[in-house]
Amino acid sequence: MRSRAISAKSRTLSRPDIHGTGIAQQKSGANPSLRVTRRASLSNASGAPPEVLTEPGSGVVARSEFVCPPFDQVYAETFPAVWRMVRRMGVIDSAVDDVVQEVYVTVYRKLGQFEGRCAIKTWVLGILTRVVNNYRRVRRRKGAGHALSSVVGDPDLIADLNLDPHEQVSRAEAGRIVHRLLDELDDDKASVFALAELEGMSVPEIAEALGTNVNTTYARLRAARRDFERGLRRLQAQHRG
Repeated sequence: MRSRAISAKSRTLSRPDIHGTGIAQQKSGANPSLRVTRRASLSNASGAPPEVLTEPGSGVVARSEFVCPPFDQVYAETFPAVWRMVRRMGVIDSAVDDVVQEVYVTVYRKLGQFEGRCAIKTWVLGILTRVVNNYRRVRRRKGAGHALSSVVGDPDLIADLNLDPHEQVSRAEAGRIVHRLLDELDDDKASVFALAELEGMSVPEIAEALGTNVNTTYARLRAARRDFERGLRRLQAQHRG
């Protein structure tokens, strides 16, 4: 299912047509908020505590109170983060639309399994990391060289009219370096590093997204930061030499 309807430049929201009829464009300005239903009481009829206690605004509800949101809402709520992260994780420009499409086809298939244990964005980004890691493995098996984008991962970083051309070039180069070093990390480390350092997720959120325990996630993040720093020092030494 290949499509080029998701426009990176216009950021127009479109959703995958999972019935195979192509891409259906959402109405302009449509950006519904993700809402879930919760009852006033967090205790059940027996007086036992609910399975999951939640904080206001966390995007997580008790499983007994959870109502799974429709696909269109999930898509509109998470598309900007998905598109941004696919590019930040170094997917080449020509493959971005296909990878994003695959993410949402998977989300559609598995949405009925979402139980509200975490925020919907966290759940979707977990799917994204698995899709991107599969993309990285396929590219390596095919001997396609570095599975990297030729530009900085997030165009918002360089689309700043207040920056002079030299600063914009510097930011673009920094983005290429990040992509190169991410590609040198193994998949587990790259996923944790990208979610923590590029998307700003907490370790518990990352652990939930990736289906790992918190201690393992902390260990992987420390190792990823260590390897990233080593790679950066190596590139800096090569540049000076």
